[in-house]
Amino acid sequence: MIQIEDMQLAAALLREPSLSAAARSLDVTPPALSMRLRKLEATLGLSLATRTARRLSLTAEGERFAREASALLGQIEGLRDSMQRDDRRLTGTLRIAAPFGYGRQYVAPMLARFAWLHPGLRIQFDLRETPWPDRHDADAIIHIGTVRDSSWVARTLSANERWLCASPEYLRARGTPRVPRDVMTHDCIVIRENEEDVTLWHVRRAAKPKALQRAGARETLRIAPAFVTNDGSVARHWAEQGMGLVLRSEWDAADAIARGSLVRVLKDWAFDSAPVLLLVPTRKGRTARVQALIEFLEASFGSAP
Repeated sequence: MIQIEDMQLAAALLREPSLSAAARSLDVTPPALSMRLRKLEATLGLSLATRTARRLSLTAEGERFAREASALLGQIEGLRDSMQRDDRRLTGTLRIAAPFGYGRQYVAPMLARFAWLHPGLRIQFDLRETPWPDRHDADAIIHIGTVRDSSWVARTLSANERWLCASPEYLRARGTPRVPRDVMTHDCIVIRENEEDVTLWHVRRAAKPKALQRAGARETLRIAPAFVTNDGSVARHWAEQGMGLVLRSEWDAADAIARGSLVRVLKDWAFDSAPVLLLVPTRKGRTARVQALIEFLEASFGSAP
């Protein structure tokens, strides 16, 4: 007889990139997962996967079984959610993904409060370099920046400007840029993230509060970076050490500016913003757990100073 654990196994193999990743998502070891897979194949009398020294791939029959198993698991989850709507008690696992720095500093404390409100929930919080589009099995994703192509629904939780910053020591040694073109003569630190063209900076003169519709013309700068990293905290630290200019999210740069270790330059110019987004499935595939998270995060960000 096929058990729910068998369906969860097949669904994990379908959504995860490797056997070890599937094992981690199920909280089992790879050898235990392999043994369970062999038992399932014996029960069905089918080969569900092909194995090599480096990877495991689903066969056509395995992929079909996994997709149907995923659909059945979704129906089971939906049934449980429908039974919970009357008393608002939520159970089960809620999987959230977020970028490392922002997730650690802002999202984790919020999820602690959310977990306190819903003690029956099991929270799985994954910090990733690129939570979108590398979503794997997440139920909801916190993303910094725009999303151009997504079947999920994007909700803006917070505005987030990008500020051009440098240390006071660097600016004393190299001078302060007065107009965007001055940046081309400076050492620049760039952050490689979300498969964006990080050497292309777009900037325009910021609109005055009384004339928002009269913002200046947009300029484009092609930067020849002196330093490149895939970690925003490293980039900010380098800038604080006087290594160059960095274009960093407001949420990360604000404290350093308040401390005086960084100075914001070109204040009268606006670079492309990077809003904080919550990405969730369409309403049709949304669980009560996800809906509760949406309402909580929107209220939490809405009340933030």
